[in-house]
Amino acid sequence: MDPEDDRSEIAFFDVETTVPKRGERFAILEFGSILVCPKKLTELLSYTTLVQPADLSLISSLSVRCNGIKRDDVVLAPLFSEIADTVYDILHGRIWAGHNILRFDCARIREAFAEIGRQPPEPKGAIDSLALLTQKFGRRAGDMKMATLATYFGLGKQTHRSLDDVRMNLEVLKYCATVLFLESSLPELIVNNSVSPETTSSRRLLKASSSREGSVVISSHTLPSIGENSVGEPDPFNMSLLRNEMDSDNHLQLDTLMEDEEEENQPSATVVSENTSDHEGFLAPDAISLPNIKAILVPFYPGSQIMKLKLLHGETPLQLYCSCLKIRFGINGKFLDNAGRRRLNFVVDLNPSLCSILEACDSNAQKLSVDSGSTSDWNPVINPVKGFVNYSNARIHIPTEINGDVARYATEIHQRESSGATQKLIFSNPGVEELESLLSPGSVLDAFLSLEPYDYQQKAGIRLVAKKVVIHS
Repeated sequence: MDPEDDRSEIAFFDVETTVPKRGERFAILEFGSILVCPKKLTELLSYTTLVQPADLSLISSLSVRCNGIKRDDVVLAPLFSEIADTVYDILHGRIWAGHNILRFDCARIREAFAEIGRQPPEPKGAIDSLALLTQKFGRRAGDMKMATLATYFGLGKQTHRSLDDVRMNLEVLKYCATVLFLESSLPELIVNNSVSPETTSSRRLLKASSSREGSVVISSHTLPSIGENSVGEPDPFNMSLLRNEMDSDNHLQLDTLMEDEEEENQPSATVVSENTSDHEGFLAPDAISLPNIKAILVPFYPGSQIMKLKLLHGETPLQLYCSCLKIRFGINGKFLDNAGRRRLNFVVDLNPSLCSILEACDSNAQKLSVDSGSTSDWNPVINPVKGFVNYSNARIHIPTEINGDVARYATEIHQRESSGATQKLIFSNPGVEELESLLSPGSVLDAFLSLEPYDYQQKAGIRLVAKKVVIHS
C-alpha cells in the first residue's frame, strides 16, 4: 500500500473474539477487512487472518458456539503483535465502516493495541451500519442483526467469520440504500404497498400515538464526504446519502463501551434552600393501581418510523416517587458514555410494594417487546439475591446531560436535614468523587425515577433513571 496515497478508501472491518466470562477480557480470534472505493463501492483489497490469543484458555465452548473458531484453529496462527503493523496500515487515517463497530469492534482494536504497548490506529470518520440502518431503514426486517438483514434480502446465512461478515455488511448497505432511494422517489406507491405486516402494524401504532416525545441526540462522529455523483442526481449506492442523514439532530442513542478514563477536575458544591414538597408527575407506590400500568409503542422522535416502548399509568407516563430507599451498593461506573464520562449507577433495596409495581412494569413491557417482534433477552429490573428472604434490589442510573460540548451528570441532588428542612445541592459540574461520597452504602434517600425501556444489541429491559434524589441526613 502506497504510504503517500490519500487513504480515501472505506475500510470495512470485523473482528471475531472470545466470549468472556465475568472478569475476563475479550481476545481477538480473527480480523478481516476490505478496502472499498467510496465512489463505486467496489472491493479494492482484502485481508483476513486468524489470531492466536496469548491465553488459549479464553476460548471457551461458548466462544466456539458463537463463531466456530476452536483452539486447534488458532494454535499456529500469528499473535496480534505479529499482525499489528498490517492492521494499523489498513485502518489508520481511513473511514471505518462496519456493523456495531462503535460499540464493539473499535473498542477491541484499541484494547489489542494497548496490550502490546502501541498507539492504536485512528479513523478520519466512521460509519456504523447498525445505528445508521436502525434509524433510516427501521425495524421492517425485524431486529437489526446482520443475520436478520441478510435473510431479509436473501443474501444467505451469516457465517460469523470476519471477511464473510464484512462482505455481507457491504451488500446489506447497498440493498438498504437502493430501497431507501426508491422509497424517496415514490414514497406513497412503494412504501405503502411493500411493507411487511409488522411494519404496517407499527405504522398504525405510530399514527394512533399522540404522546409528546423528545428526541435523543448524541453524536458520535463527524464524517467526511465520501463521494459525489457528477451528474447531480442522488446515487443509490452513495454512502454519503445515508451518512448525511445520520448526522441529523435525531440520532439513536449509542452506548459505547470503553475502559475507565482519568476523572476530570471536580468543582465544589454550594447549598441553597428549596421546597421539595412538589411531587407533581411522580406517583408514590400507594397511588399506583397495577391494572392501570400498560406499555405502548411510540416513535423515537416525532415523525420517526422507529418505535420504542413507553410505560404509562392510565394515560400519563409512569414516573415513581420512592421514599426511604436504602443504598445497598454505592456508585459504580465501569463504562463510559458517548460524552466520555463514566456511566454511573447505584443499587437500592426494594420493599414488597415497590417490587410488585416493577414486576408489573416488567411483565407488560416484556410482553409488548415480544409481540412487536423483538428477540432480545429480557433483563428483569429487579435483582433477586439468592439466600436471603424478602430481599430484592434494583439498579438506579444517573443520566448524563449534554449541552453543546459540555457534559454533566443530570440528576438533581437534594439533602434533607434531621429537622425536616430540605436543601438542594447545586453542582456546576458534579464529579464522581462527590457523587460517591453522597450516594454511599447505607445512606437513605427519596428518589424521583423515570422508567425507560431499552432494546439494544439483543438485550432489553427497563432502566430506573434518577431525575432527582433527596438524601436523608
